[in-house]
Amino acid sequence: MTYTITQLAKEFNVTTRTIRYYEELNLLQPARSESGRRIYSKSDITKLKLIFRGKRFGFSLDEIKEMVLLFNQDRTGRKQLERTIEYGTKRIEEVTTFIEELEAMRTEMEELRDEFTRKLNETGETSD
Repeated sequence: MTYTITQLAKEFNVTTRTIRYYEELNLLQPARSESGRRIYSKSDITKLKLIFRGKRFGFSLDEIKEMVLLFNQDRTGRKQLERTIEYGTKRIEEVTTFIEELEAMRTEMEELRDEFTRKLNETGETSD
C-alpha cells in the first residue's frame, strides 16, 4: 500500500511541511510517480513512527537521523539497535537527573510552603 503526502500528514497529525522537512534531512526518501508526486511506502510510515517516538523521548533530529540511516546501511538492524541502546541509555541518565532535580525542587517548595504556612498561623490573622 502507498500513501500521498497529504494522507501521511493526516495520519500523523502533522503538516505536509513537516514531512517535507524530514525529506530535506534525508530521513525520508519517498519514491516518485511518473508525474513527480511523492509516493510513501510502509517503510516510510515505519520511519515516521521512529522519528516521532524519538522526538517524544527527547532525541535530537541528528540522533534520530543516525538511527534511521543505520538501518538502511545494515539491514540486520544490529547497528541501529546498538546505537539506539547507546542513545537510550544516555537519555535515561538525563531523564533520571532531571527527575532528581525536580524532586529536590518539590521538596524545597514544600518546605517553604510549610514554613510560610507556619508563619501565617503564628500571626493569628487571616485574610479574606
